Amino acid sequence: MSANRLIDMYAVQVFIAVAEEGSMSGAAARMGISQSGVSQMVRQLEDELGVVLVDRTTRPMALTAFGVALRNRGSVLSEELSHLKAQVIDAGRGVNPDLRIGLVDSFAATCGSVFTRQLLGKVAQLSIRTGLSPQQGESLLRRDLDLIVTSDPLMDANDVIRYRLFSEKYFVITPKQLRSDINTVDDVRALANVLPVVRFNRMSQVGLQIERHLRSLNVRVPNRLELDNADALTSMVAEGIGWAVTSPMCFLQASAWVDNVTAHLTPDLQLERSLYLVARRNEYSAFFADACETARDVIRHSFLPRLKALDKGVEALIQFDEGDAREYF
Repeated sequence: MSANRLIDMYAVQVFIAVAEEGSMSGAAARMGISQSGVSQMVRQLEDELGVVLVDRTTRPMALTAFGVALRNRGSVLSEELSHLKAQVIDAGRGVNPDLRIGLVDSFAATCGSVFTRQLLGKVAQLSIRTGLSPQQGESLLRRDLDLIVTSDPLMDANDVIRYRLFSEKYFVITPKQLRSDINTVDDVRALANVLPVVRFNRMSQVGLQIERHLRSLNVRVPNRLELDNADALTSMVAEGIGWAVTSPMCFLQASAWVDNVTAHLTPDLQLERSLYLVARRNEYSAFFADACETARDVIRHSFLPRLKALDKGVEALIQFDEGDAREYF
């Protein structure tokens, strides 16, 4: 089969009918064509692929390993094709098609369920994937995702649109039993000399950002413990293993442990991050605007009240942009 020649999807659907019915005659009745027509299409597929799909020496008929592979993958493609027409018609009527959305872990843990529930009524089907910001950004650019909530603004990417949801300042947390005030950067340097730092994984956007900033402040500590998520990081601090730098959203993600740590809102570390909604430019533009408003509403009316309920004052470190926060590139 030529590398540039596409497989006849109708022939694939006929083959799937053969595989599911267990016979050429059953497939013919299901597809409304003659048994010889079914046999001819299966032979055509075998010739084009250069493999044998059906073992015709057995009774009942059996699929070869090649046939099983085509049946499994072909069934998925056939189902997608069956929905394609309806999705195109729905899009013309203003109904949003299937969407794949990536959420950075901290947003997924604190706002994901509310955000998803509000979006479900606006799309035909919704797929949610969580993970680290660099992974989400790569998936968006590969077109594996349609929309992402991320701390990575993808500044080097072309043809994207981003909307800043909010910004948050980082702060220091220490074990509750540590009776020391952390009021200045010098206090942070002194803390680093007596207690290990608990780091976010430096493969993550937040971990890399904090690591670089601590170096710029001349806060240098050995790399002894890295963790992938805020819940685990805060639990280590609560158990007295070390201290850490975190953000309000990550702090809420670890709400089960916050009563056993002290939040030091001063000094101002001069370090913050923003969370963005990012999509490819000129794709699902109307839905993107709607998703921006939905995400902002979730943050204001779900995330912030729960952050205040922690009674640690960290909600003061959240800042919203005034006016339109969309950025086009």
